[in-house]
Amino acid sequence: MSLAWLSIAALILAVTLSCTTTVNIGILSMSLALIIGVFFGDMSPSMVLDGFPTGLFTTLLGVTLLFSIAECNGTLSRVTGRAVSLCRGHAGILPIMFFMVGFAIATIGAGATPASALLAPPAMAVAARAKIPPFLMAIMAGNGVLAGTLSPFSPTGIVAHGVMEQIGLGGVEWYTFAFNAFTHALVGFGGFFIFGGWKLFQRSAADLNQADSQAILHFEPLEKQHWITIVGIIMLIILVAGFSYDVGMVALIIATVLVLSRTVDEAEAIKNIPWKVILMVSGVTVLIRLLQETEGLDLITAGIANIATTGTINPIVAFACGLISVYSSTSGVVLPAFLPMVPSLAEQLGNIDPLNIAWSMNVSASLVDLSSLSTVGALYIASAGHDVDARKFFNALLAWGMSMSIVGAILSKLMFG
Repeated sequence: MSLAWLSIAALILAVTLSCTTTVNIGILSMSLALIIGVFFGDMSPSMVLDGFPTGLFTTLLGVTLLFSIAECNGTLSRVTGRAVSLCRGHAGILPIMFFMVGFAIATIGAGATPASALLAPPAMAVAARAKIPPFLMAIMAGNGVLAGTLSPFSPTGIVAHGVMEQIGLGGVEWYTFAFNAFTHALVGFGGFFIFGGWKLFQRSAADLNQADSQAILHFEPLEKQHWITIVGIIMLIILVAGFSYDVGMVALIIATVLVLSRTVDEAEAIKNIPWKVILMVSGVTVLIRLLQETEGLDLITAGIANIATTGTINPIVAFACGLISVYSSTSGVVLPAFLPMVPSLAEQLGNIDPLNIAWSMNVSASLVDLSSLSTVGALYIASAGHDVDARKFFNALLAWGMSMSIVGAILSKLMFG
């Protein structure tokens, strides 16, 4: 068996095990890359590990540390509380507010999982107090978070834009972000109203008892460490968006200043960094780089190109990315594995814009991430009240996530041709 086919088999094995076991695909991918490269490809370990994404690792470390600090010292929860209180308990507006808050928090750099971990408990608690169906609240809050997940500041966005830069499709970060935000807003608000959300506008805060109303309107005060953290996040946005500084460098420096300013327990903040996700992304990137070196990636793209046409390539890759993302990590597996195929697919099919293929992959992979098999969906299930039928809620979010792979394919065809 050639080295290219061995590399493809390693990728298939890694993705399969990531879907069916709890093994970290980053560790597995790096190990497989070393085994194939050293023992079958006559490469040294250092040559294989040249594929380790040092720049991406530093960026993810800086951004996730900064928002781990904001979460650990209570800044994000206090800002969220203030936003919710603006609704004054109106049932129909509350889910929309959680959509907007989730979108804002994910966009400025928290990412899908930290933002969901922050929003899910208060969102589901508010839903119970305001008598909002938990599925409707999860649709709105979850899609709000995911709408911001391809921001140039968020971990998933950093991964997607980093890979696109490597394949010659850089400089379109905000377009990618906007397409993703639009599709999540479309399906989020669409699902909300289709499944009965419009009925909530017929109720108001007057329908709540006094205790529930006070619980929704209550929020904790902002103290010195919270204001310092807020200023740090604002500085990150200004320096990166306004002056094009490297987001990882700026985030790491600001996080260091916040630690030195004693705004947080450093050990707790470092512990809360999503090391598992960072390791997944880094390890898979090493294996993908080996696939490129052994021309295994060329074989995969040739196979897809043989069954697709210029008119069907976008929905085909969108459906494939969405379906795999239901069971696997969007940022750790799907985007690092599929995006590198884009230039070759566009070249083999001819007369097609590679950006449209890349956008189809990005949008569709993210669209399914409210599935109950994903971390985002699981957080809302875990945060639901004891009176919620957990099995029914699980099945509802699973059906939602699976259906989004089809919706993603349709939207990719309509939006990207």
